Amino acid sequence: MSKPDEEPTETPTTSREEATEEGGWMLRNWVAVAVVSVLMMLLLALGLMQWTGLVDILAPVADSEAGQWGVFAVLAIIVAALAVWGWSAFFASDR
Repeated sequence: MSKPDEEPTETPTTSREEATEEGGWMLRNWVAVAVVSVLMMLLLALGLMQWTGLVDILAPVADSEAGQWGVFAVLAIIVAALAVWGWSAFFASDR
């Protein structure tokens, strides 16, 4: 068996306000990750259905197939930007 840590890796919460603030921070960031994950899955499903020809949702926006894939690429860039924004808090050094 491994030895337990002799020192905690982070300082424990000492006040109710600090615990509430930490809980709110965690909730906001996990909700952001969940929303971005759902959007990524929806975009992946849309891309796969568009690729196989099962749906043609982007036809009102762009007439040609290249135009539709262009719209899909723009949507992918938007979701990627949201992902970077949503996950940036987990990689920040202050928390």
